[in-house]
Amino acid sequence: MSESEGQKPADTETAWSKGKAEFTGKSYSKYFDPCEEAAQRSLKCLRRNGGDRLMCTDYFEAYKDCKKSWMDEMKEAKRASSKGWFS
Repeated sequence: MSESEGQKPADTETAWSKGKAEFTGKSYSKYFDPCEEAAQRSLKCLRRNGGDRLMCTDYFEAYKDCKKSWMDEMKEAKRASSKGWFS
């Protein structure tokens, strides 16, 4: 499969691959956000530009993409590890 067909190159680290060990090892009450770096960059951009959201849309999109990727990969990992209702 090529990269354009939905498969990522092996050397690309995803949000899930970077944060899986910390996420699965955390206590239930501890909050873990693998996209915290992207969130901090978007907040820094807002502070730098006086709260002008239009100047920071790229940062917001990067955060949303990271969060979507994280949630999709986490769901897929749970789906792959579970036996399902009828198994």
